[in-house]
Amino acid sequence: MIKLIKSTYYNEKQTTSDLIEFLSSAKQLSFGKQCEKFENELGIYQGREHAIFVNSGSSANLAIIQSLLNLGRLKKGDKVAFSSLTWSTNAMPIIQLGLEAIPVDVELDTLNVSSRTFSQALELHGDIKMLFITNLLGFSDDLDQISSLCSEKNIILIEDNCESMGSVYKGKKLGNFGLASTFSFYVGHHMSTIEGGAILTDDEELSTMLRLVRAHGWDRNLSLTKQEEMRNKHDVNSTFYSRYTFYDLGYNLRPTEINGFLGHNQLKHIDEITKKRNENFLAIAPEIYSQTDRFYSIKYEHMDFLSNFAIPVICKTQEIRDELVRKCADKIEIRPVVGGNMADQPFFKKYLTPNLKNIVSPNASLIHQNGLYFGNNPELTQQEIAEIISIFTQ
Repeated sequence: MIKLIKSTYYNEKQTTSDLIEFLSSAKQLSFGKQCEKFENELGIYQGREHAIFVNSGSSANLAIIQSLLNLGRLKKGDKVAFSSLTWSTNAMPIIQLGLEAIPVDVELDTLNVSSRTFSQALELHGDIKMLFITNLLGFSDDLDQISSLCSEKNIILIEDNCESMGSVYKGKKLGNFGLASTFSFYVGHHMSTIEGGAILTDDEELSTMLRLVRAHGWDRNLSLTKQEEMRNKHDVNSTFYSRYTFYDLGYNLRPTEINGFLGHNQLKHIDEITKKRNENFLAIAPEIYSQTDRFYSIKYEHMDFLSNFAIPVICKTQEIRDELVRKCADKIEIRPVVGGNMADQPFFKKYLTPNLKNIVSPNASLIHQNGLYFGNNPELTQQEIAEIISIFTQ
């Protein structure tokens, strides 16, 4: 069986040995210096001023929306658009935090929201305050045009980049087109801290709020300067009450030093990991996507560099998809394309507002009904690549 991912983390034997050595000498395993070290390195890698490490990509999505609400940049009841084809915890925080979730359909040939589909949503829904766009499976559409459209209309653009670490479009890494972006370091994603996620931004005010939101709403992980500003503003006695003063709405989304150690360790390999995934994709995808009588073409030539952890295949019919599922049984691990169309999911229908009852995302639904993906892990062998191509092109 060719698994989605073979190892818990890259270079597993050596990394496990390094982790055991770290654990045997660590004086603290709750959030501390290892997490902060990883944050600094991650910011440098991505080219962003601030990186806020949290315990999952889902928590990163929750934290960014809560932070924007805390800062007054969003208000309860505001319309927040999101990519229809995404993961549940991209859409769920919008609903959970009292915002109106507006699904935006994707393009069939990129699997992503385009300026065309977003413009249609704007015409239909009017005053959208934020777009939470998902850069799905390493791809994007015309993200530069979407960014320009958001700037023109004063719409906050946030990228869910949990599936696209390392991908580059028009000279810029995905995750750097909006105000902030979220990342996931779950096992099987581009790099693994087992569980983990992050938010990256150049906005200092937002980064400060994210650190508050991450840890109960208190100031313990802020710089001394920021702590002093916060305590003076609220007239807090710093010698007694300061460690137990809660300045705004928050959660406990903190990672551990184990996650931080793994993040530091794995980030050293990220260029090698993304290079191998890119090479795998370029060896496999053209062979499969050339079967245009059976599969829809997926456009990727507009990407400068494409890094994905899974390769999607969208079949022309459900019968073709079902036959592939049978062929892959006990040979290749396959799954639906991410979470499918969120507007078709039970949770979304349960909390749907009346004015969205007739909203459809036909491309997202087709991708869910006719699509699947298989793993693009950096440990694929040439023999496994040949077997994948053979099964999907027979």
